[in-house]
Amino acid sequence: MKIDKRIVLVTGGQRSGKSRFAQERALSLSPNPVYLATSRIWDDEFRQRVKRHQAERGPEWTNMEEEKWLSGRDLTNRVVVIDCVTLWATNFFFDCDSHVAQALDQLKAEFDKLILQDACFIFVTNEIGLGGVSPDEIQRKFTDLQGWLNQYIASKADEVVLMVSGLPLIIKQ
Repeated sequence: MKIDKRIVLVTGGQRSGKSRFAQERALSLSPNPVYLATSRIWDDEFRQRVKRHQAERGPEWTNMEEEKWLSGRDLTNRVVVIDCVTLWATNFFFDCDSHVAQALDQLKAEFDKLILQDACFIFVTNEIGLGGVSPDEIQRKFTDLQGWLNQYIASKADEVVLMVSGLPLIIKQ
């Protein structure tokens, strides 16, 4: 089965239903999609959370983990959920010592390299800028990075979906 090359961005607030929507979309497009997790394992509680999520997805999923260099994975002709852009950006942000421009340049370059592959990419991200302005400088810098990266991905996406209270709102189609 040939997969249509496509970029979908699923965005919204925390617990808005983004991952569920992305996974359901992936399963509607492929009987064996890829789940590409970008998170670093910070502690035992988070490790257990990751294991629980993997078990919930079931055997039809191919689970992959990659903190930064997503384009190194061969995803040709696959439907891929990248969950999530926020954690992916966090890895670059802290590895670049909170230097926003450097992290953003590296993220854009890696994104551009990734999407050269013939695959259907479903990116999950957070709209962290919808809340108030943080009193913490590092959080403000990261919010800027996240917002600019979301805008960049949205500009390249074929479809953008905003999740609100579990409901999808089509922003771009």
